[in-house]
Amino acid sequence: MLAAGLLSLAACNQSTQKTETNMTDSTAAAQLPVAKDFEKSVDGKEVKLFTLKNSKGVEAAITNYGGRLVSLLVPDKSGKMVDVIAGPAGLDGFQSEKPNFFGATIGRYGNRIGGAKFTLEGKEYSLPVNNGPNTLHGGKDGFNAKVWDAKQVDGQTVELNYTSADGEEGFPGNLKTTVVFKLTDDNAVEIHYTATTDKATVINLTNHSFFNLNGVGSGEILKHTLQIDADGITAVDDKLIPTGKIAPVQNTPFDFRKPTEIGSRIGEGDEQIKNGGGYDHNFVLNKHDLKTAIATLQGDKTGIVMKVFTDEPGIQFYSGNFMAGKVDFKGGAKDEYRTALCLETQHFPDSPNKPSFPTTELKPGQTYKTTTIYKFSAK
Repeated sequence: MLAAGLLSLAACNQSTQKTETNMTDSTAAAQLPVAKDFEKSVDGKEVKLFTLKNSKGVEAAITNYGGRLVSLLVPDKSGKMVDVIAGPAGLDGFQSEKPNFFGATIGRYGNRIGGAKFTLEGKEYSLPVNNGPNTLHGGKDGFNAKVWDAKQVDGQTVELNYTSADGEEGFPGNLKTTVVFKLTDDNAVEIHYTATTDKATVINLTNHSFFNLNGVGSGEILKHTLQIDADGITAVDDKLIPTGKIAPVQNTPFDFRKPTEIGSRIGEGDEQIKNGGGYDHNFVLNKHDLKTAIATLQGDKTGIVMKVFTDEPGIQFYSGNFMAGKVDFKGGAKDEYRTALCLETQHFPDSPNKPSFPTTELKPGQTYKTTTIYKFSAK
């Protein structure tokens, strides 16, 4: 769920026990992970690394283990290539800590389902409990832990397929899912999701990439500036389950309608902030038509700008509150506290239990389709 132009791991919030030999080299050119570090068998299926490159020299790496975006090399304001995706360098790292969502495709249901159950067409379904009393990101063995069938369509496109069996992690229906990653010549990563089912079910797919636009090992993301076109958030209880109410962002730390430094209000004593340990909330988007950016993130050191486009009604902004330094990242860094963030496009958390929220139901004969785009530039 960030490797060139890297700063010393002695930067903010990095372990004081790091030695010089473990620190990243800020002059080193960004490189994609090595393919052989992913070439292993998991559950009898072969894991591979796929690389994409556009006409501008931007490169991406995707693995079929968890349908993950592993690396994305984009130019900063000086033209230096920076890997803006935080995460491990090889398969072992993605399996070292469970759950591990770095860069992953999340399913069947991204975010939380309250009480680990929901009722659909008069039948109650029980799900694995893996987040307090709730289900998070599809359960204990979600799409992030599956080896997807994969094919490289061309030099800029990879297609991944996975069929989730009826009853897997408690969800009904045989769900056939396709995720296509496309690296475009205007420096965007397009993620296209489609799915069909043979029984009524619920679905909420997203990508869980962890971004640091300054690069891995460059410290916290609190000086990144963020803009989100949302007048409200789905208010949550102390277990991060929506109450059903839409809370206005005006005059709160959640007002990102203008570009705002992420750390400028994160320490304020807002009840919602305390519930999430920082930002870990769903923003209710004003528009979601793929034509207008619904979020804009900028790195304070590199000048790299990421614009997010989606046709989803919400986006989860997570400020890395639960990163704990347990996972080895590329370049010798660790997943230290708030050294990366997520912007997960989605339907709302706990929608199966909230009739007033946009529906996440999928029925036989229907096709689930959604697209998210992360587009990069620098200034």
